[in-house]
Amino acid sequence: MSPVNNDPSNDASEDRTRQLTRREIRARERFLETQNREILPPPVPVHVEPVAVPKPQRAYVPDYASADAEASSHASELHAYELRDGELRDDGIQNESVPSEILPPQAEVAQHAEDAHPETAEPHDVEHFAAVPAYEDAHGAEFHDPHAHDEVYEHHDPAFDYELHDTNDPHELMAAATPVPKAPSKKVRRRRRLVALLLSLTVFVAAVAIGAQFLKPLLGMDKVSDYPGPGSGSVTVTVAPGSGPKLVATTLQNQHVIANADTFLAAFTAAGGELSPGDFTFRTEMKNSDAVNVLLGKDSTKVMYFALSAGLRIGESLDAISKGSGIPVSELKALSDSPAQFGVPAPAKNLEGFLAPGEYRFPLGTSAKDILQKLVTATTDELKAQGVTDPTQQYKTITVASIVQAEGGQADYGNVAGAIYNRLKPGNTETNGLIQSDATVTYGLGTKTFHLTDAEKADKSNPYNTYANVGLPVGPIGSPGKTAIDAAAKPTANNYLYWVTINLDTKETKFSSTLAEHLKYVDQYNQWCAANAGRCV
Repeated sequence: MSPVNNDPSNDASEDRTRQLTRREIRARERFLETQNREILPPPVPVHVEPVAVPKPQRAYVPDYASADAEASSHASELHAYELRDGELRDDGIQNESVPSEILPPQAEVAQHAEDAHPETAEPHDVEHFAAVPAYEDAHGAEFHDPHAHDEVYEHHDPAFDYELHDTNDPHELMAAATPVPKAPSKKVRRRRRLVALLLSLTVFVAAVAIGAQFLKPLLGMDKVSDYPGPGSGSVTVTVAPGSGPKLVATTLQNQHVIANADTFLAAFTAAGGELSPGDFTFRTEMKNSDAVNVLLGKDSTKVMYFALSAGLRIGESLDAISKGSGIPVSELKALSDSPAQFGVPAPAKNLEGFLAPGEYRFPLGTSAKDILQKLVTATTDELKAQGVTDPTQQYKTITVASIVQAEGGQADYGNVAGAIYNRLKPGNTETNGLIQSDATVTYGLGTKTFHLTDAEKADKSNPYNTYANVGLPVGPIGSPGKTAIDAAAKPTANNYLYWVTINLDTKETKFSSTLAEHLKYVDQYNQWCAANAGRCV
């Protein structure tokens, strides 16, 4: 218990003090601070009842003394209380003894501060913890409001608005604990985005390129439709008789002459040409149009080309070869008049009948002998293919084939060959071994006509006159084609002795076994000639 204060003046002062509310006191304190005056009224005796002080809760009180001298001065005026020798003293108001039991032991307060913040506890923290409850006791029981101190510090003058947190920068503390990297600048971020975009674009282009390589074979996109040309080197391709354009196109593609067989075939069809057998010289990787010209003989500036029709006589054949190759006719005729060097049968006086018809292309500079040998070999190979290997028989077969080629239409070659062989049979009293072919007579005469005089038919001096001379003529009368050679080698068996073509346009031929029947067909021929003036000359 504290001593009773009987001083009337003190009681009056106490009454005046108690009549002021806490908020008015704080307002007065702030006013006095601005006037540099005392905060509280003159000291009055304070009657303090001993009360049990609860253990102070942890409260964070900033140390203003270390931050601002002026704030320290303000705190000293506001709380002019000090613990001295166990007594609570107010230097500016009154000095009165306070029982020690109402004050928390300093050691306990210090221990409490250390428990709350063991790493930051300082001696001055103990002083703060000790001063707070003493300040409340000095101002009476009404200051034990739990929010009193909050209000005091909350409503200080803005000039002394102290923040209730550590003065240290929290960002600096966090940075010390966990370093935060500095954000990259806009220029760096822009550069990174550009690099990422370029990398993505590169990956995309690479993926498309790789995918296209896998898809090309599946879609047929890897096939080249045509070479740019003109090509290089030399490739010889043989077109066998009977070969079709599609087979030739496939062969040219396999030999790398053309790029695509389908596009070449389309170009060949558009040109409207006909395929002929023979050897053709190409270059590798030619344009489709250039390869087509080679096959059609239109590439005359690059190869030697000529065409021989079936039924041509030796003079006509040599002229055609000369025009296509540039070799003089005289050179070709000299070679033809020495047939033995080409392997033809001995009875042959020249190469008549052995120059196989067809289209031919030879590389520039090919010799005349090589050209003629190529044509002769084609004929002898066909004879051998039909089983005719004896030279004498070969010569006879070629002679018959040349007559068949001149006398009948292609559809009747077999029957014409059969009728010729019937006329040559021994004991034939109907024709007495005479073939009686107008074509042989005109060949001997060196003319081409469908009408012969009786004198021409009776002239035995003409070795090709089959009206006056029994048996075959002395040699072939022209160049027979493959079909005629095959018919002469294997004639159609029949009993015909006569034949006559009654229509020169359609080559329709009539066959008979007697002369009377034959003369009826001859009348049909004369009627056609009368209806087609100028054709039968």
